[in-house]
Amino acid sequence: MSEFIKRQQELKANLTMQIRTVIDDAEAEGRGLDSAELEKIDRIESDIQAAQRSIETAAKNEERASEVAEASRGFEVVPEAPVDTAEIFRSMARGEMREHSFGFEKRATLVPSANTVPVAFLDRIFALARLVGPYLETSELIQRASGEDLRIPVFTAYPAATEKAAGAALDESEATYSSLLLSMAKQGFITKIANELITDVGFDLEATLVEQAANAIGTRVNTVVHAAVTAVATAGGTAGTATAISADELISLQFSADGLVRQLPGSGYMVNTSTLGAIRKLKDGNGAYILDPVVGGPSTILGLPVFENPAVASIATGNKAVFFGHWPSVKISTTGLQAAVSQDAFFANDITAFRYTYRLGSGVANGAAHIKFLLQP
Repeated sequence: MSEFIKRQQELKANLTMQIRTVIDDAEAEGRGLDSAELEKIDRIESDIQAAQRSIETAAKNEERASEVAEASRGFEVVPEAPVDTAEIFRSMARGEMREHSFGFEKRATLVPSANTVPVAFLDRIFALARLVGPYLETSELIQRASGEDLRIPVFTAYPAATEKAAGAALDESEATYSSLLLSMAKQGFITKIANELITDVGFDLEATLVEQAANAIGTRVNTVVHAAVTAVATAGGTAGTATAISADELISLQFSADGLVRQLPGSGYMVNTSTLGAIRKLKDGNGAYILDPVVGGPSTILGLPVFENPAVASIATGNKAVFFGHWPSVKISTTGLQAAVSQDAFFANDITAFRYTYRLGSGVANGAAHIKFLLQP
């Protein structure tokens, strides 16, 4: 007998004794059961029935387990062989496999349908895509099941308190709110692979397709999100020259944001590679470099993180080359990455097409206050 069944039987016996005690007390006082006692007994009866069902279920499960053990005696358990994703691609070219059910296209076919792109493959794409720009790391990512618009309430101002004399009426003051609308749009591309290459490939075709999707989708997502950020951010200062920035200008940009914005987790600078190289050469009044490189990142400027983003403009006339703000204020809604395979689209050319799409909507909550930029004159 299992410990579970034993405990349930003990519980059932204890509950039965509780009912017996209630009845004995009423009998000793020469009266019937009142409404409270009847209600208590009903609850206990319900618990007894639940315990009995648990006992029966556990006993039936033990019986089945015993039957399975008896039936499988003498058989050796063989682990399932790992899936060779490279072989899956070759199977598609031979017509043995077609498409993956991860939200992909589904059309009538004369061959059996099966998964052609395993979930692990998609996970690898997404992980790599995050390396081509920081927004999928620094923003708040909202995973959606469908692509309808998403409206997010945004708090815009606090109520204000004033001093009043005794007996004087207080002023009315209320918080204000607005909203941020995230409308999804589809980003994507198609890669065509000759079936001869899929069948005869001598290199890691899977890794090549992963890298292609990572760079194409990741770069596009980062570009789209940064365009939304640039549209709502406000100037936190203007550089002294069109071709350079100074350490003092970076400090002024940081302090153009509200004090709480500077203290929130996720706040920091954002620049591209060439601008980061220019900042790497800047020193403070004591001759120490203001950029502290951190292996694995992010590096810091005067103690605050700096995120490298290829979508940010370089130092040049009229450009917004340096941003500072609270990056989790950037909101991204997405249904996730989808991949599909088709042998029909380019059938005449004997080509298999791999399609990758990523639907997203992006915006910034309180962008004017939470994200500032340094403008090159």
